[in-house]
Amino acid sequence: MEAQVTDAVVAPATATLRRPQRVQRASRLRSLIPYLFLSPAIVLFLLSFVLPLGYAVWQSLFRLQRDGLGLGAPKQVFTGLSNYQHALSDPVVYQGLGRVLLYGVLQVPVMLGLALLLALLLDSAVIRLRAFFRIAFFLPHIIPGVVGALLWAFLYNPQFSPVPQALAALHLGVVNFQNPNLVLLLIGNIAVWAGTGYQVLILFSSLQAVPTSLYEASRLDGCSEWQIAWFIKVPLIFPALVLTGVLAIIGALQLLMEPLLLQTVLNGITSNFTPNMYMYQTATGGGNYYYAAALSVALALVTGIFSFSVLRLVRRKAGV
Repeated sequence: MEAQVTDAVVAPATATLRRPQRVQRASRLRSLIPYLFLSPAIVLFLLSFVLPLGYAVWQSLFRLQRDGLGLGAPKQVFTGLSNYQHALSDPVVYQGLGRVLLYGVLQVPVMLGLALLLALLLDSAVIRLRAFFRIAFFLPHIIPGVVGALLWAFLYNPQFSPVPQALAALHLGVVNFQNPNLVLLLIGNIAVWAGTGYQVLILFSSLQAVPTSLYEASRLDGCSEWQIAWFIKVPLIFPALVLTGVLAIIGALQLLMEPLLLQTVLNGITSNFTPNMYMYQTATGGGNYYYAAALSVALALVTGIFSFSVLRLVRRKAGV
């Protein structure tokens, strides 16, 4: 009888001890569920970004060396940071980087300002057919970049383009697309046409998340639509505006496809016009994959430092 009583007392106590363990195991399993959903994106990020970047870092530490008269097969030798030292003293790199920075100064503010204006117009109460305009603004971004650049190359070609003839017929002057001083503006026009719709989508989505009660209260206080847009909407979507700005800066520093396709149409675009074009020419034309890898790693570092510096500066100015 005493053994039965003892078993009856110990059994509930053992079950009580086992329950917290089961609860802890269940909570641990539930905590792994977000990582399970994120695993495809993490694997894709590792395969498409981390692994190529690591391989580029490894390749940048070597170079090809030919012994004797150079008649034998070249050998891969370890050189450490010599490729990076060469990149730091290469004037072609600084010239291309200067063009890209000037391009960003011209293109990024125009695209962000236009995207903000269109997003505010879409969010205003006086606009009709919002769905149509959202699709119309986003449509250029859907078109493949190569196709869009080829279309604009046709419009920039003075032999086939109807633009100079239309401007001459309207007595608006003559535009010389072959002027080398207009190259950055013409390339920036393509980037603004293709990327503004994507920026509008981000900003408009942020505006849709703002409670409409704020607008109603502002109208009751006598605010105009312009005051509501400038003093209420813009500050509330400032994080999204910063995000679009950082994305635009990264895109400007990675300029490659547009000048590469317009090289045969516009004057002033050389094979070393941008850092990415210089890497492409070094790897494919010159066959120096190791130096091109060093250039790509250096540009990735410059892009990351510049983007995070701009992000930190803007957030500090805004008091975030």
